[in-house]
Amino acid sequence: MGVNVDIVTIAFRTVIIYFFLLLTLRMMGKREIGDISVLDFVVSIMFAELAVISIEDTKEPLIKTVIPIVILLMIQVTLAFLSLKSERVRHLLDGKPTFLIKNGQIDEKAMKKQRYNFDDLLTQIRQQNVKDISDVEFAVLEPSGDLSVFEKEEGEQTFFPLPLIIDGKVQADHLQKAKKDELWLRRELRKAGIMHIHDISYCALHGDGVLYIDLHDE
Repeated sequence: MGVNVDIVTIAFRTVIIYFFLLLTLRMMGKREIGDISVLDFVVSIMFAELAVISIEDTKEPLIKTVIPIVILLMIQVTLAFLSLKSERVRHLLDGKPTFLIKNGQIDEKAMKKQRYNFDDLLTQIRQQNVKDISDVEFAVLEPSGDLSVFEKEEGEQTFFPLPLIIDGKVQADHLQKAKKDELWLRRELRKAGIMHIHDISYCALHGDGVLYIDLHDE
């Protein structure tokens, strides 16, 4: 009889924890499922451990599992909000994209810094259906760990779009790479009828010298 009671209790706790975790992940946003960062991965492991402990130890009240999960949810939501408001926090938590191949040249220093070897690079390039590393103009290691690969175009050099403004903030390093300055940027924005940089959510310089501009939603 006791065994049957335990089975029913475990089943009940499993259902409760399942729907509670499902609700929690939904509240954290789709990004937590579709684009797992290191921070998201750590939180997911903690969720899993808490869930297993709660289901296996039927003598402990469910509230001891619910409280830590709610605390983790609050931390994660707070950090997500801060990431939206601060580029520095976003880079600290998620990291920055790293060019492993730029203008057809492999950056060994960047690879070493990311602890990325040539086997890893070649494997991911092949997974992008690129036959040879010499066909690659740009390869960018994203904060999620994915490798974005851009092949060389026939007869011309590929120009990687440079984000000049993100969330209303000028990207000085990208301006320098484009051999432009903030004065030039403001002048071009005025030509487009935009007076204030903080009104722009995203602005990138394309290979043809044209600026792609997206304004903040009203």
